[in-house]
Amino acid sequence: MIRKITLTAMALFFVFSTVGVSFALDKGNKRKGKYTYRKVYKACFERGAVDSQTPPISPADKTQAEWEALFSSKDYAQFGCDEEWRDLNDTQVTDIYTYLYEHASDSPTPAKCK
Repeated sequence: MIRKITLTAMALFFVFSTVGVSFALDKGNKRKGKYTYRKVYKACFERGAVDSQTPPISPADKTQAEWEALFSSKDYAQFGCDEEWRDLNDTQVTDIYTYLYEHASDSPTPAKCK
């Protein structure tokens, strides 16, 4: 009886740890996302499309649900710099999303400054 309980507990642990790892792989790299996000606006500023190389939208300007909805719709018009956003690959967009999502206004670690 104890052996069955132990085997069942080990199996459940294995299943839940495997599921946790698979969800972790879907996230991007928030450090790369912050770098890429700033790099987009620096390139946009150098092209003359915006007045400042500082991104106009801070991660704390939206909640996690709002960031999720924005990136689900793939409508990046409110960011401006359409040309630079079109040039980003999926990994870079995922990294930017992770950065913005992880530092949203309702996250455990919201961004404190722009």
